[in-house]
Amino acid sequence: MNRQISRIALVALLLLASLIVATTYWQSWEAPTLAAKQDNAIERVAQFRIRRGLIYASDGKTVLAANVAKKSAGQTLFFRRYPTHGLASQVVGYSTQGRSRAGIEREENAYLTASNANLGTIFDKLTDSLKGTTVRGNNLVLNLRVKAQKIAETALQGKCGAAVVLNPKTGQVYVMASAPGYDPNKVESSTGFASILKSPSACPGSSSALYNRATQGLYAPGSTFKTVTVTAALESGKYTPNSSFYDPGYCTEYGVPIHNALDQNGPEQFGNVDLEQAFIHSINAVFCDLGIKLGAQAILDTARQFGFYSSPPIELPPSEVAASGPYDFAQHKLITNPRVLDPGRMAFGQDKLLVTPLQMALVAAAVANNGTIMKPHLVDKVTSPTGGTVVKVHPEVWKHAMKPQIAAEINQMMQGVVQSGTGTAAQIPGVKVAGKTGTAETGEPNVYTAWFIFFAPADNPQVAGAIAVEHQLNGFGGAIAAPIAKQLMQAILTPASKH
Repeated sequence: MNRQISRIALVALLLLASLIVATTYWQSWEAPTLAAKQDNAIERVAQFRIRRGLIYASDGKTVLAANVAKKSAGQTLFFRRYPTHGLASQVVGYSTQGRSRAGIEREENAYLTASNANLGTIFDKLTDSLKGTTVRGNNLVLNLRVKAQKIAETALQGKCGAAVVLNPKTGQVYVMASAPGYDPNKVESSTGFASILKSPSACPGSSSALYNRATQGLYAPGSTFKTVTVTAALESGKYTPNSSFYDPGYCTEYGVPIHNALDQNGPEQFGNVDLEQAFIHSINAVFCDLGIKLGAQAILDTARQFGFYSSPPIELPPSEVAASGPYDFAQHKLITNPRVLDPGRMAFGQDKLLVTPLQMALVAAAVANNGTIMKPHLVDKVTSPTGGTVVKVHPEVWKHAMKPQIAAEINQMMQGVVQSGTGTAAQIPGVKVAGKTGTAETGEPNVYTAWFIFFAPADNPQVAGAIAVEHQLNGFGGAIAAPIAKQLMQAILTPASKH
C-alpha cells in the first residue's frame, strides 16, 4: 500500500511540475510571441489589464506615452494617452483597443507589457500576480532629443518630408521627424482616424500622416547619391580626388544629352575640373560620365556596402522600414540586374533609384565614422517599474561602407560643399560642417525633392543626418533642406541643449 501511495505521490509531483513548467513557458518565455500576433484579439484585450510601461524621451522626464485607468465590469483597464499630442508620432506609434498598434508601441510591446523573457521581468510579473496586484510593464527611454525633435517638426510644418539625425559613432537616433504628423490620441475615434488617413494637401497623391516618411518614404536621392558614386570611384583605384575631368555642360547618354542642374553654385559649364571640384559644385555631367565608366554593377556593389537592398535594423515594425535601391516601378520590387539600369543617370541619383531619409542619414554617418556604419537605435534603455535597468542598448556595428582613408577624402569633399559649394546655407560659425545637397526630379516640371545630408563637427563628428522635403516648386536642396539641417546641428551641438 505504501508503495502505491508513493507512486501516486510521484505522479502527482510530476504532473504539478509539468504544469508549472508549461505555465511559465507560455506566460513568460513565449509571451512575446503570443503578444506579437496582431490578430490575437483575446491577447489584446488581456493586455489592457496590464499597466503598460511608459515611453520617455531622452531627458527621462518628457512622457511620450502614458496610461489612463478606466473601470469596466468590475475590472480596471488601462488605455493609452499621449501627453505631447503627437511629438514623434510615427516613431512612438499608438496602442489602441480597436486599431491595434503601430511604431515602437508595436515593436517593443513585449517590454511594455512585461511579456519579455528577461529573468528580472519574469520575477516582477510573477510577484505582482501572486500579490494580486496589477501587472506593470517596463518603461522605455528613447534617444530622441525633445528640443531638436520640435525644431525638426516645426521646420517641416506645412510640408511633406522627413528629418533624421543620429550620432554616427553610436547609432543613437536623436531626431526622427516625419511630416505631416498626427495626434495618436485621435486614432481610436472614427472621425479622428479618418482625418489622419486623409492625404495631405502639401504633397498631392502622397500617403497619409500614419506613413513614417523617415523610414518608409522612398524618394529619388538626387545628388546626395554622388556620395556613394564617388566612393565607388575612389575604391576602384582608378580615380583620386585630383583626377581630371572636362565638363562641357552636359553628358551624352544613349544619344541623349543630360544637362547640368541649375543648383551648381556656378556656371552651367565648368570646363576642366578635378573630381573634388565636381563633387563640391555637384556637376551632373562629370558624374554621368563617371557612372558610365564605372558601370552600374560597381555602383550597386558600393551601395550594398552602405546598406542598400537591406532594411536598416531599427526598433520599428518591419512593415514600417523600407529598403533602398533601384526599384522596378511596375512590380514594386528592387532591381538586382544592372543591365536594365542607366549608370549615367544613376550616378547622380536619378534613373530608378529610390531611398529613405534614414538610409541617406546612414550614408552621411558612414563618412563621418571613418567608413563604419553603426546600427541605428531609437531606444536607449528599458527600465523596470521600480527604476532598475532591464536592458541598456550598446553601440553595435552594422556595415563597413569604405576604408578610413576614402572616408577621410570624402569628408574633405563634403566640407568643401558647405564652405564654397552648393551647401553654404548649412554653415555654422566656429563649426566645421560637411554636407551634400540634392535636388531630385520628380517627373513634374520644376517640382523637386529637396535633400541635404550632413555631419558635424567634421573633424570630430557628433551628429549626422538627412533632410528630405517633398514637392518643392523650384526648390533646391541647398536652399530648402540645408537651413533645416543647420538648425538641427546647432540645437544638438549646443551644450545647454542636450535634451
